[in-house]
Amino acid sequence: MYRPLSLYIGLRYTRAKRRNHFISFIGLVSMLGITVGVAALITVLSVMNGFDEQIKDRVFSMAFQVTLSTFDNQLPDWKKVDKSLDHFPGIEASAPYIFGQGMLTHEDQTHPALVFGVLPEEEKNISALPQKIIAGSLSALKPGSFGIVLGEELAANLGVSLGDSVTLIAPVGAITPMGMIPRFKRFTVVGLFNAGRGFGFDSDYSFIHLKDAQVLYQMGDAVSGLRFKLNDLYQAPSIADKLIAFLPPSYIVGNWTVQYGAFFQAIALEKTMMFIVLSLIILVAAFNLVASLVMVVTDKQSDIAILRTLGATPKDILKIFMVQGSVIGCVGTFTGLLSGLLLASNVTHIVSWLQGLLGVNVLASSAYYVDYLPSKIQMSDVLFTCGLALLMSLLATLYPAWRASKIQPAEALRYE
Repeated sequence: MYRPLSLYIGLRYTRAKRRNHFISFIGLVSMLGITVGVAALITVLSVMNGFDEQIKDRVFSMAFQVTLSTFDNQLPDWKKVDKSLDHFPGIEASAPYIFGQGMLTHEDQTHPALVFGVLPEEEKNISALPQKIIAGSLSALKPGSFGIVLGEELAANLGVSLGDSVTLIAPVGAITPMGMIPRFKRFTVVGLFNAGRGFGFDSDYSFIHLKDAQVLYQMGDAVSGLRFKLNDLYQAPSIADKLIAFLPPSYIVGNWTVQYGAFFQAIALEKTMMFIVLSLIILVAAFNLVASLVMVVTDKQSDIAILRTLGATPKDILKIFMVQGSVIGCVGTFTGLLSGLLLASNVTHIVSWLQGLLGVNVLASSAYYVDYLPSKIQMSDVLFTCGLALLMSLLATLYPAWRASKIQPAEALRYE
């Protein structure tokens, strides 16, 4: 069976003779280094992707993607404005809202809260709040009934549960000779939600019916603004710019990147830095591969000289050692790929098992946004990691292979 000469000899050279076990050991270390580097990169990037997905799910399930308001936080003609944006490109749904601040009290417990007036029937089209309800129902918010939906942590801080009453103190009211008297209103807890800790949703947010909010904050038929759900939330900045150009200058348009953009940029930067740092493992393995091949070239000088006298060209010699180095790189990358995929797929269970075995809670819910180790494998990361490892392995073969191709037969055989 026909075999290309360079490929055949290169594959033979991957196994050194018995007297050269040290060279074989260096080659094995290089292969293991590439394996560890690729596996570590795939696993760490998958974990970073998992954290990124979990945090985005928590933020985007509750955060306003794009908002439209005015300088005085009053939008009396909101129905007209909403109708004019019915077919605006990129906007999937819209809903009015009222935003206010207040103080919630129950017995001897007091806690500040962000109060949002919403329409329950439209909330399912604009956010994931209905899916986050863990007790009661968002539809229980009826105009005039003064019901309230609290975050689970906020309810725990107040010591209330479903059916209990809380008093909401709003920073609006009548001005008297004694000063401004804030408005007090008793609300009944009709629902609890859990959107995940870390961003203040569970500890600060509360929801009441839009009509009740208009009464409480004395807004009449006006609302604070409109909020929009987009077909692609990552287009929020560009759509916000288009709305600014489309609407009169008296309107203010905001988007989620103003509040959370820097946070997600920090996550992306952290992922990039982790990739660069862990890539050094593969780089070190590539340097080991260079050292291994240089020693092989030195050991095989007489063989190279004999091949040259038999008619092998410098190009053939170059290919022989490139094949040898590429085989080490390919095997190391492939084993690292399998190991990385296996580890990334099971890292959540492995860490949970280790925490149970050692009795140590590494990711405590009181300290971290996510209290477990999530993982999400992205093929783009896997392909880029494997491509980088193969490229480094190929580049590592160039100098030793070039050095081998420059060996002169007469010089190599002079002392044989």
